[in-house]
Amino acid sequence: MVAHANNLSVSSAPANGQPLLVPLQCGCPSGSPNAYAPTQYQITPGDTYWIISTTKLQNLTQYQAVERVNPTLVPTNLDVGVMVTFPIFCQCPSRADRATVALVTYVMQPGDTYASVAAAFAVDTQSLVSLNGPEQRTQQFAEILVPLRRKVPDFLPPIVSRNNATATPASPPPSASPNNATVVTKDRDGVVTGLAIGLGVVGALWLLQMLLLACLCRRLRAKGRRGDAVVNGDGVEGGRFAKTSSSGADGGAERFLVSDISEWLDKYRVFKVEELERGTGGFDDAHLINGSVYKANIDGEVFAVKKMKWDACEELKILQKVNHSNLVKLEGFCINSSTGDCFLVYEYVENGSLDVWLLDRDRARSLDWRARLHIALDLAHGLQYIHEHTWPRVVHKDIKSSNVLLDARMRAKIANFGLAKTGLNAVTTHIVGTQGYIAPEYLADGLVTTKMDVFAYGVVLLELVSGREAADETGEPLWADAEDRVFRGRDERLEARVAAWMDPALAHQTCPPGSVATVVSVARACLHKDPAKRPSMVDVAYTLSKADEHFADYSGESVSVDGSGEIAAR
Repeated sequence: MVAHANNLSVSSAPANGQPLLVPLQCGCPSGSPNAYAPTQYQITPGDTYWIISTTKLQNLTQYQAVERVNPTLVPTNLDVGVMVTFPIFCQCPSRADRATVALVTYVMQPGDTYASVAAAFAVDTQSLVSLNGPEQRTQQFAEILVPLRRKVPDFLPPIVSRNNATATPASPPPSASPNNATVVTKDRDGVVTGLAIGLGVVGALWLLQMLLLACLCRRLRAKGRRGDAVVNGDGVEGGRFAKTSSSGADGGAERFLVSDISEWLDKYRVFKVEELERGTGGFDDAHLINGSVYKANIDGEVFAVKKMKWDACEELKILQKVNHSNLVKLEGFCINSSTGDCFLVYEYVENGSLDVWLLDRDRARSLDWRARLHIALDLAHGLQYIHEHTWPRVVHKDIKSSNVLLDARMRAKIANFGLAKTGLNAVTTHIVGTQGYIAPEYLADGLVTTKMDVFAYGVVLLELVSGREAADETGEPLWADAEDRVFRGRDERLEARVAAWMDPALAHQTCPPGSVATVVSVARACLHKDPAKRPSMVDVAYTLSKADEHFADYSGESVSVDGSGEIAAR
């Protein structure tokens, strides 16, 4: 997309310091002046909102806006590795102005005037005034909008070939220290200036056209350039897999594999079957993690290999769109067309699935309330990302404790996108899922929305609190038991009911009753029968972050329940 927007070859490397046009899908709330494209960034040592905004993002956003978009994060205490949403300022063309193809977000450089910017983009000065107000109000490093009248691939403005090294604003936030300024200076070398294109109604059509053209070109190139290499390694002909049959135990049933993998060859590592077999000891049961997932050691690296006999195309399409610290990362894949097997190779998550930790009594006792609350927050952030920051939005469809994996730091990652779907408000007649987690509207009408993930998330919250499975031996769902014993009754008695119902493994731990009650209240909202009344994952993440704050003021007393069911501190 970037190459297409700048008339560059995908394989070519831009010159050092060359400004680039970066196409973005701009979110344009009706009547709102605060339009932006959410951009995910993972915090590294020394990062602050101000440093990232002024250097790596070249003033295309402001640190105050970053604070507003991330209400659950503390700007002065950012953990390394945390994902932060940076709002890239943009705007959508109005329907009335049909001549505008897209709006470019441009940062005013030292010495810039409306006249010089208008000349560089081949537009008239008055159009800049109409969009941004009088020039005298525009400060250095302020963002202005520039309307493009022609399609970007057909018209590359002269400014793109000009090396415009952007300086850093002289006024950091009040909390910034002199050391921060030093970091900014060091990080500025070689930074590529970004020009964000805000795509509206017309711009979205242009983006779709650009995506289709780019995909077609990439497929043609991949077949010619890499087809033979893949054939030699994995029995693939020209990057395309045909329908294959086998005379094995399945009676020669036809298997369908990925119909065209060329679009993933540049993004993922293509493993050889021999590598996976050596790494798993021939897929020996000693390497089995769970189901059809095996632990593999390949060239000193540890991976989790998922072995399948069905088309992985949809799962690959979704996985290539997502990148978040609370989602299990796909490292590569492998196709064996001779046997009909497809392998997806993921990062290895050391501590396994959440359900094992909750149901094993020894492990459950080591999983204190704060760890459980952080798991709930991690899961909320992962769902918030796929629901709010992907387009089309992704519905996981199979949120459950066995699909929540815990890494070495006991941070949670969402796994298994095999049932995931893109798009909203789809209807299906093929109902799949796990008993106890299925939303009532999906079970009754086959309605697929992000709210079905919210419902399943509410069940996981109940599992974290109670230490019990989502459905008991008789098939009764955990949420039904919670409705009878916890949700019903006066709110002022909620903490007492929660204390009597929660996991006994938490009874002798530092466990603020207010924090646990807050999580149960969130679960109750997520499990509302009416999907329209369930909260979004943005609201959930914000509320749970407040529950975490109970620890700051908590005296350290744990809770117990006497024979009458009354809550007591001890």
